Amino acid sequence: MENNKEVLRIFELQSNFENLNSLKNSSANERITKIKSILEYILNPAKHKLIAEALYKDLHKSNEEVITTEMTPVILTIKEVCKKLKQWMKDEHVPSPVTMLGMSSYIKYESKGNILIIGPWNYPFQLVIYPLVYAIAAGNTAIIKPSEFSSNTANVISIMIKELFDENEVAVVEGGVPEATALLALPFNHIHFTGSPKVGKIIMAAAAKNLSAVTLELGGKSPVIIDGSTNINSTAEKICWGKTLNSGQTCIAPDFAIVHKKVLNGFIEGFKNACEKFYNPDNKGIEQSKDYGRIINDANFDRVQELLDDAKEKGAKVEFGGQVNKQDQFIQPTLLSNVNMEMKVMQDEIFGPVLPVVTYENKEDVIKLLNSFPSPLALYIMSNNKNNTKYFLNNTVAGGTCINELMLTSVNPHLPFGGVNNSGLGKTGGKHSFMDFSNQRGIVKRNWGTLKPIYPPFNSKIFKYFKKIVSI
Repeated sequence: MENNKEVLRIFELQSNFENLNSLKNSSANERITKIKSILEYILNPAKHKLIAEALYKDLHKSNEEVITTEMTPVILTIKEVCKKLKQWMKDEHVPSPVTMLGMSSYIKYESKGNILIIGPWNYPFQLVIYPLVYAIAAGNTAIIKPSEFSSNTANVISIMIKELFDENEVAVVEGGVPEATALLALPFNHIHFTGSPKVGKIIMAAAAKNLSAVTLELGGKSPVIIDGSTNINSTAEKICWGKTLNSGQTCIAPDFAIVHKKVLNGFIEGFKNACEKFYNPDNKGIEQSKDYGRIINDANFDRVQELLDDAKEKGAKVEFGGQVNKQDQFIQPTLLSNVNMEMKVMQDEIFGPVLPVVTYENKEDVIKLLNSFPSPLALYIMSNNKNNTKYFLNNTVAGGTCINELMLTSVNPHLPFGGVNNSGLGKTGGKHSFMDFSNQRGIVKRNWGTLKPIYPPFNSKIFKYFKKIVSI
């Protein structure tokens, strides 16, 4: 009950009209100053160390991985926003049809108001601060609800926000399901959620009660197609990296591989070699690698292990890996062959370092298989064959696609990033995120002329003229 009161207090503080109106009418320079304070904070060596230590405690992330996957995306986002914000905030003039002669039209980008950001545990710093930057850029208030599973990072974020912002502008609510439930009962203007499709449905149902706008960054089973026309060792290495980054706990990680039968053996060998090269160069074992992450908690460890055990019981062959250590929340990178659709590993999003491999001979079979799944957040095509690439693109639907590379569908701020239905709703990145957190108000202005000719009583001659103009 006390937590609910605290949540309501912060919401009401931020939702005060004078407060929202002040932020709505703040200048680009004022917003940029606030955003730059985040940049200065994370570039401070002492602050960086605190964030990196928290991420290591939560996910066993090395400092190098923290820099690559948590800090750098935020830094680049801040620089992009600071560079482009003044342009984004300008009124956007648009043409007016001939029936609006004497009038001008434009779009005014204004803040939506109060934003709720519900963060995930897999990239618990980046995927909270990234939407926060855009929420501030659009002139909104924000309440952040970081994941309780990555509690160390959540606490560091809370400390950072308290240092940088007044509570009436940005605040953090730590806690679990009770706090999230209390927040979701409130009439936010927009809810930004990153997580699983299962929880995304809960978020959307709660938002519907208040008709709150939503952005849902979800996931699903993102496939990678390997048609055998690329260097198989290089392809296997890329896939190994994408699958094992953050121990497979990435929404755009390749969930399963569809490999042309003729290169299956080469792919298996290349994947094995890449895992050893990345995480066992000194032959001390992958578990000893400082660069290999851990599963977030026991519940997710048990979930991934259950998928693995179910696959083995139903006939899957472990081509590499398979070792686990629950006490250390360690699951070795694991490659499975001889899999079928009856296995849970081919039904559920894996979100762990287990890669099932299915084979094909005809490209039509690839499309048939992919169309049996909901549209993924990412689709990867590893091919130097232009006809195959075009065929796979034209006969599939996905949030984003990478050709001959992995894990980059969210990187370019000039491209929209997001899923399709089960894998997400809404698009983010660059101006797409600014627009997502903005109300695009259409404005029409009379400069000269009048509509009096179409006022009653009607003159038939005027309407004959109108019919001629619009060719009715």
